[in-house]
Amino acid sequence: VAWFRERFGVTPRDMISGLNPPYFDNSVFDFYGALFTGASSVRVSATGPWQWYEGDGRTFLARGQANEPWRVEHNGGDVRAVQSDGMPTAWKPRALVARADDSTAYMLVDGKRYRGELRLEGSDTGLVVIETVGVEEYLRGVVPLELGDRAPGDSAALQAQAVTARSYAYTHLEEPASSDYDLTAGVLDQVYGGVDAETDVGNAAVTATAGIVVIYGGRVVNAPYSSTCGGETAAPSEVWHSPDEPYLRPVSDRIPGTDRYYCDIAPRFKWTRTLSASDLNAAVARYLSAYASVPGGDPGLVRDVWVINRTPSGRVGQLRVQTTLGSYILRGNDMRYVLRNVGGEILNSTYFSVATERTTSGALARLVLDGRGYGHGVGMCQWGAIGRARAGQDLRTILRT
Repeated sequence: VAWFRERFGVTPRDMISGLNPPYFDNSVFDFYGALFTGASSVRVSATGPWQWYEGDGRTFLARGQANEPWRVEHNGGDVRAVQSDGMPTAWKPRALVARADDSTAYMLVDGKRYRGELRLEGSDTGLVVIETVGVEEYLRGVVPLELGDRAPGDSAALQAQAVTARSYAYTHLEEPASSDYDLTAGVLDQVYGGVDAETDVGNAAVTATAGIVVIYGGRVVNAPYSSTCGGETAAPSEVWHSPDEPYLRPVSDRIPGTDRYYCDIAPRFKWTRTLSASDLNAAVARYLSAYASVPGGDPGLVRDVWVINRTPSGRVGQLRVQTTLGSYILRGNDMRYVLRNVGGEILNSTYFSVATERTTSGALARLVLDGRGYGHGVGMCQWGAIGRARAGQDLRTILRT
């Protein structure tokens, strides 16, 4: 960021806010992504000759040969690399940097290939592995994992995914407030798998849309997406504790002139979750206090669950959970994190109906949720984009929707 400010007179965030899409040049914008956090040790190598540097990225430390694995260890905030013959480097404070000699070579972490260079930081909770990579190369490892390994006929959907993922990435390209990386490689941000995740069709979609982002009011916008809207997308306020945006309004996914939807090809377009009384009580006892005030920490045993109201798109807006010790209201996406199954999996969506089954004595026996969709439902419906691509819609039609 300091280098960028010195060169251009503004921060990356300031520049992004005032530019048109064609300016986005991958040679200017590098991305810092956390591949792993909390690992006790990792194995690092490369497909060609490579070198270890101290945390400044300039001071030479050791040389690695092609496909020679080194084990990186940490001791609190100190890190060191151990060669395959057991010879370690000296402990270094905070970080090591691994960089291939040739830009065509890949770095490897636990056998998986990545572009760019690696930074390995130590902390009290484990190692953090950070990849520095150009945005366009980063997207190659995102698009196939977010939309699946698709056929060429789905290319318009892959292009739409590339643009939304690129927009999301650029809105996170700013001076980090609490970490040394911009995004994580998992579902908390965008799923990223490096070179091994890339596909020819996905790479073609990234190349065809290079530099294109979603802009509203002259600014790049965070362009959210989810797997399956279930028939209609949601406004942000319906599922999140956040204000609505004019470019994220609920829209129908119905195919004109039919009773079908573009996303009804999705495997979780319709679903049912059944929670026994014991499983429901266990989930409420474990997760409710994170989303509602539970005096004493004990919510009691669940007696009943019902829908208070619905949002404009038909999702559950408020859900009441009545227990032996009180009454609790869950709003929006929070209910997905409370009504988990026995394995801890969150609820597929907030687009559901509620039915209770009772014992002969009137006690709650089980809760049955019949629902549609998978994910938060805000922004682009990924399976809807696939359905629209197969119906002949192009990139811009999908994104405008």
